[in-house]
Amino acid sequence: MLVLNKPAGLLSVPGRGEDKQDCLSARVQQHCPDALVVHRLDMATSGLMLMARGLAVQRALGKSFESREVHKRYAAVVDGRMDDADVFSKNPEGWALIDLPIAADWPRRPLRIIDKAQGQPSQTRWRAMTFDAGTNSTRVELEPITGRSHQLRVHLQALGHPILGDALYATQAVQDKAPRLLLHACALRLTHPTSGAPLQFESAAPF
Repeated sequence: MLVLNKPAGLLSVPGRGEDKQDCLSARVQQHCPDALVVHRLDMATSGLMLMARGLAVQRALGKSFESREVHKRYAAVVDGRMDDADVFSKNPEGWALIDLPIAADWPRRPLRIIDKAQGQPSQTRWRAMTFDAGTNSTRVELEPITGRSHQLRVHLQALGHPILGDALYATQAVQDKAPRLLLHACALRLTHPTSGAPLQFESAAPF
């Protein structure tokens, strides 16, 4: 398997059209032709991403993701103050839970929305780290329990705290607070698909 550190602005896999063929998976496959995609990050998101060496490992890692045995953590900076204990119920370690179902916003694809009637169950753990009064923003840690498309971005926007630089879910003023989406996949914890050894990888957020 391969653990890669994807930069922001690079597709994980090819998109539609000749101008969207450059991507992380294509670049990796130039050096490792047997490398196969296991999961993806949004184009605007940076950080850790796995690829499997061969079909058997891809299937094993895919099952680990499906059974939620791969633990992912993200770093983000969101608009506003997001550490009010009177508003959010938290555990002793400071983690709170967002439990809001997500559905496709068909008229505005590829956007997603919170839809309590038609949405798929979606859960995200979050913890506030530091508040910056100068920019009125909060650095947070995020742990997606489910893996819906745009889940972290939609959940934070639904709470009224969109991620800085988010061109899809933030107002123009919040977009302008950062030159890129301030969302980074900073840690992965999993079991090696063949040896069974516990593995942990970390990548510090570049913001």
